[in-house]
Amino acid sequence: MSFWHQVTAASNMDRAFLWVVVGFLVGALILSALKPSERPRIRNGIFLFTLSLLGLLVVASLGRYGALPSSPAYRWLQWASLLFEWFAFVNLGSIFVFEVILDPLRLKPPRIMRDLLLAFAYVVTAITLLSSVGQVNLSGIVATSAVLTAVIGLSFQDTLGNMMGGMALQMERAIAVGDWIRIDNQEGLVREIRWRHTAIETRNWDTIIIPNSVLMRSQVTVLGRRSGAPRQHRQWVYFNVDFRYSPSAVIEAVETALHAEPIPNIAGAPPANCVVMDFKESFASYAVRYWLTDLAVDDPTNSIVRTRIFFALRRSGIPLSIPAQTLFVTEEDLSRQQRKGEAEIEARVTTLKQIELFRTLTDEERKSLAGRLRVAPFTRGEAMTRQGAEAHWLYVIAKGDAEVRVSVDGSGVSEVIATLHAGDFFGEMGMMTGERRAATVVALRNVVCYRLDKEAFNDILRSRPEIAEDISQVLARRRVELDAAREDLNEEAKRARLKYHQVDLLARIKRFFTI
Repeated sequence: MSFWHQVTAASNMDRAFLWVVVGFLVGALILSALKPSERPRIRNGIFLFTLSLLGLLVVASLGRYGALPSSPAYRWLQWASLLFEWFAFVNLGSIFVFEVILDPLRLKPPRIMRDLLLAFAYVVTAITLLSSVGQVNLSGIVATSAVLTAVIGLSFQDTLGNMMGGMALQMERAIAVGDWIRIDNQEGLVREIRWRHTAIETRNWDTIIIPNSVLMRSQVTVLGRRSGAPRQHRQWVYFNVDFRYSPSAVIEAVETALHAEPIPNIAGAPPANCVVMDFKESFASYAVRYWLTDLAVDDPTNSIVRTRIFFALRRSGIPLSIPAQTLFVTEEDLSRQQRKGEAEIEARVTTLKQIELFRTLTDEERKSLAGRLRVAPFTRGEAMTRQGAEAHWLYVIAKGDAEVRVSVDGSGVSEVIATLHAGDFFGEMGMMTGERRAATVVALRNVVCYRLDKEAFNDILRSRPEIAEDISQVLARRRVELDAAREDLNEEAKRARLKYHQVDLLARIKRFFTI
């Protein structure tokens, strides 16, 4: 028998052996071209197939030099050679099934399940070859499998726990490769999930190896993952500004800068915003909240946001707060307090002189009234009065702008009917007659008002009741002007309605103030 026949006889394939070799090599080349990412596994298969060929050559050499096929050396070398050959085919077959057939169908099982199936195929192949070529009695193996399983289970408890944990992670897909996770104050990118461990790459260029059993027992936060939404994680950038600057001014300056030009790696929706976090001993604490789209660049993006905050505040003349303590060394004597109080009273008197409602008052009455005014600041978007509310005070706008809104028929939909500026007043009907608010007034920006209540005006009105008639004329004229704008009244109708309103309002004022 020729050497080649010795080789084909050892392979149990006879004439088909050559075609098997050619078919394996052609299949490996095709898979290598179709799936370049699987070339390392294809090389492993070729290596196993090469070992198989070398083993068959050794077996054929033994047969040529007189070794019998029934001899132990011949039989076990033949079994090992065929085992390598079938392992090589199983390896290529798994690539063909999982990558060529299932992958285009989007039926890609977890890596651990794939490895399990491949290991199971290896075991079945080995046992089959033991039975057919090695002529081993499998009943003995089955009888001792329970004992072997018990020994292996006791010896490899941790390893089996890690393997089962890895299988659970892959099957449930609670954590996947490419996720950013936080565990035990460590954050990183899941690079791979293996049988025993999960590898996480941190932003510090480190790789953390976490046993799968530990991962299953720990609380893990998957960063930036929300069902039906793109991956983005909310970041916080904190800064402090002292109390000399209003929160609305700080927020407006910072948000204007953040929204002026897109910042790389920051999501457009939800938009970045600035919020007041807390009031400290000498400053207010603020935070910019934005949504990061690339979780690997958190610190560089935070740096860009801090730079925007710094220059936005500098442009607005708002310095960042620094730790400081203030020591007042000015002597607060009585004369200084009087000078400050007189200057404030004069400013209020000047404001009252501009209001038509108080033009008939004497300087002493205005001065007395000015001392009873209370400062009432409002921030942007805040309601200064609300339609339908019962409030017995009048507001005088000293600084800022506001708009008047009226809701019709209780529908909840309001319409802007007027805009108020510094020097305007509102709420006079509530203070003079007790009438409920006819409109809602909302601050358009930071507004500073003086508020005057019924009790402050009561003493003046009781000492000089004739003021009520002058005030009723002013209120009646304002009401008629509003009616004329709504109903397009002629002059005769205006005069008739003016007389009616004046009499009605005078009676209501006297009744409300009991004069």
